Amino acid sequence: MIRYNKENLVTFSIQGEVSPPGQRTPYRVGFDGVARVVPGTGGITYNVRVGDRACGWAGDHVEPGVSSKSKDEGENSGYNTFACVGNRATVISGDAKGALGHVTGKHGGIEHVIIDFEPTALEKMAVGDKILVRSYGQGLEIAGLEKDVSVMNLDPGLFEAMNLSLTPEGKLRVPVACVAPAEIMGSGMGANTAHRGDYDITTQDKSILKEYDLLSMRLGDIVAIKDMSSYYGRSYLRGAVIIGVIVHSDSMISGHGPGVTTIMTSNTGAIEWVRDTRANIANYLGIREV
Repeated sequence: MIRYNKENLVTFSIQGEVSPPGQRTPYRVGFDGVARVVPGTGGITYNVRVGDRACGWAGDHVEPGVSSKSKDEGENSGYNTFACVGNRATVISGDAKGALGHVTGKHGGIEHVIIDFEPTALEKMAVGDKILVRSYGQGLEIAGLEKDVSVMNLDPGLFEAMNLSLTPEGKLRVPVACVAPAEIMGSGMGANTAHRGDYDITTQDKSILKEYDLLSMRLGDIVAIKDMSSYYGRSYLRGAVIIGVIVHSDSMISGHGPGVTTIMTSNTGAIEWVRDTRANIANYLGIREV
């Protein structure tokens, strides 16, 4: 069993509300020069859920389930920083009051916390409904790997469910559903923190997506990003690795694609990944079998 500082982690409340869809202009101009009018971020997405495919929707940056934020910019900064993937969420107003869900990701730029709820709850929810998240996980450290592995944005319950193990050499072995090379990473590069937001896997070059078997990516998949670091922002570093979760769908816009929220990173080769098609948070959190 992997030991970590569970007894020292703080649990506290953070709060947002269902965010409406926004669209500055009707059109999204794709990398192919075509202008399209398609659904994007915000609102309640009824038919796209964690565990579903990440690519191929008639949409752009589609956020599965519920998109949420605080109207106050300062409060929303805290909401996005301290929400962790796997955190429990509770609807505290409206017709779906009392419904329980899980945080499944964080989306930078729009600064949304993305939350999964059962379809029956989604049908009762409305824009503006308030959601309380039980924040738990920031500050998690793995015993013996404190200097070699940085863990962030990860609920301890999900951490314990991820089938993690230690190699004989003391490296952290992480099951991942897919692996992405550094050369196809786009929006999110250079951000000053990875404790919120996401990092896009670009999808313009179909040949490399086929080479790495990325066209089958699912929302909620655990992914390894080679030669990238997320210690104090995101940057290229040969031999480093980011472990993250696919949080939103692909995109037609240059430099964009399925977004990845970081949950672990190592600059020293202390993380070893192994392929496992079941490495998806929908399975780990008991949301659904995929």
